[in-house]
Amino acid sequence: MSPAGATPDPKAPIPRQISFIIGNEGCERFSFYGMRNILTAFLVTSLLAYLPEGDRPGAAKDVFHTFVIGVYFFPLLGGWLADRFWGKYNTIFWLSLVYCVGQGCLALFVDSQAGFYTGLFLIALGSGGIKPCISAFVGDQFDQTNKHRAKVVFDAFYWIINFGSFFASLLMPHFLVHFGPAVAFGIPGVLMFISTVILWAGRRRYVMVPPAPPNPHSFLNVSRTAIAAGTPGKFFAGLGFALAVLSFVLIPKLGFVIAACMALVAVIAFGGIGVWLQLEGARGRHPDEAVEGVRGVLRVLVLFALVTPFWSLFDQKASTWVLQADAMAKPAWFQSSMMQALNPALVMLLIPFNNLVLYPALKRLGFEMTALRRMGAGIAFSGVAWVIVGAMQLVLDGGSTFTITWQVLPYAFLTLGEVLVSATGLEFAYSQAPQSMKGALMSFWMLSVTVGNLWVLVVNASVKNAAVTDLIASTGFGVTAFQMFFFAAFAFVAAAVFAWVARSYPVKDHYRTA
Repeated sequence: MSPAGATPDPKAPIPRQISFIIGNEGCERFSFYGMRNILTAFLVTSLLAYLPEGDRPGAAKDVFHTFVIGVYFFPLLGGWLADRFWGKYNTIFWLSLVYCVGQGCLALFVDSQAGFYTGLFLIALGSGGIKPCISAFVGDQFDQTNKHRAKVVFDAFYWIINFGSFFASLLMPHFLVHFGPAVAFGIPGVLMFISTVILWAGRRRYVMVPPAPPNPHSFLNVSRTAIAAGTPGKFFAGLGFALAVLSFVLIPKLGFVIAACMALVAVIAFGGIGVWLQLEGARGRHPDEAVEGVRGVLRVLVLFALVTPFWSLFDQKASTWVLQADAMAKPAWFQSSMMQALNPALVMLLIPFNNLVLYPALKRLGFEMTALRRMGAGIAFSGVAWVIVGAMQLVLDGGSTFTITWQVLPYAFLTLGEVLVSATGLEFAYSQAPQSMKGALMSFWMLSVTVGNLWVLVVNASVKNAAVTDLIASTGFGVTAFQMFFFAAFAFVAAAVFAWVARSYPVKDHYRTA
């Protein structure tokens, strides 16, 4: 039975303060995508010009995906700060100022590797740190009386993200070519400052959920108790730690970023297995509610792990697909990076189409598009997109040139996958998290993007090995085409496993009471 005052109200309006958060997010997303979508082109044509021309695309991909890894790693820090110390609003505001400084560095140091990379680090810290907080902050504005409005707002939230991304993707490549990198990176910096001002302007209207006090029954405390309860837990946690140490030993071969990310994956994966096996051993020392909360988080992490291949495919539209577009025929005024504007444009069309036409039509036919069904289908659609770009790469490798218009087809499939996975995943992650763990679980959702980009770096590193390149050559494919088909297969396998796991997943409802 719902607690008093928590009965859903069908006529409940959307909270007014949401407009400040959405305005803030629209400007921030223009800022982020404005710099992100010209980053590969700038690196290839300017900052990495000291390298031989043939080595620049690979080096640019490594820098780009390392940056994305940072952006989606720092949510761990932001979620922790918000949950335990500063609260969501203060974390967003202070890290937004760091973000502004980083954008300023890009504009000021376009001729300095040290200055430019410092800017990328600060943007990764600021943008990444606010990511888990901003989505959870939106959720905090709702309670049991108006939670049915949350899905509409999360979709609107995702729509405005893509509104900013569309204009950034369309305009910034033009500014880079015609006005230079200082202007092209400076404009996103101005938008980030405006974003911060909008957030600050609504400070007296927000619902401020305070950070949780030190909790003896937190996720980490319950997990430590479970691991210590017996040999299996200790074994798997120790195995994860040993693999993490081994990853750092291999830094000279793998590079620091790959080694550090693989170490993190090992600790989370094997530590999680150890906790799961012995979670019952934590009962008695921790209340049943805390134990079941940890069990719920671990279940969600399994789903998040299966989403990582999607991010491997999705984020390469700003690197691998841009480099492929360079080899296609296009008007002289059209820059390859501008093709990325198609993605947010399609998102803005697909979100209302899905909600108003597709999902209701399927429901009338007796098929409910649940969050988990949407996410599994989205992973599969991303695989279809990469089969198409792989086929196009085979044509290019054969010496034939064709118009860049053909890239519309894979963009359509990839964007449909994005709407089904990413927009759905934001609301799903919030709804599955106990109140004391919302920031942390949203951080794990973002961490799935880091791991997805880790797989890209691992694959890119592997094709530098002579044995691997010889194996690829024996298939008759070029290296790029082979990688494209590999990533497509990666997505199809993940989609199949996701669908199997989702069949028995117990969906929770952790919106706060009024």
